[in-house]
Amino acid sequence: MKKRRTKDDWTGVALRALAEGGVAAVAVEPLAVRLGATKGSAYWHFPNREALLKATLERWEREHTEAVIDRVEAEPTPEGRLRLLFGVVLEDVRDSAVELAMLAAKDDPAVAPVLRRVTDRRIGYLEELFRAMGFPAETAQHRAVLAYSVYLGQAQLLSTTPHVVIARRALLEDTLAAVMTRA
Repeated sequence: MKKRRTKDDWTGVALRALAEGGVAAVAVEPLAVRLGATKGSAYWHFPNREALLKATLERWEREHTEAVIDRVEAEPTPEGRLRLLFGVVLEDVRDSAVELAMLAAKDDPAVAPVLRRVTDRRIGYLEELFRAMGFPAETAQHRAVLAYSVYLGQAQLLSTTPHVVIARRALLEDTLAAVMTRA
């Protein structure tokens, strides 16, 4: 007897497919094969492929943004939160593939609003950290965009040219020094 698949099983395999092949890879039939399930199992949980994609994007938002922010909020100082945030987001190469797939699909009608919401949330959170460190609002905004740009650039390098990437600890220290230094 086959194991009954859950929504979580489906969005998990869809998220991996998204990382490997982009939005087009989130297709019911190949995902069913990967899960060892029937297409009917997908349609039991989702009325159509678009609903599966939407649930997958929402999962990405929860796990790769809100859960990360929740995790770093346990740190008592804004400097500690920023350090932990960079450490967390630069630790897993697989997460970089999801980020790049989302950026590549920025014009997809399902992806665009989620990507915008996630980008705004992430930059907004970074801005809050910089303001909490005493930076003026405009400087905090600039530092937030710079920090996020470093993250996206590192994600691109991890994905396309991993041999170019410097040691993560050194990158973390250099990035933090650059964005936290008061001019």
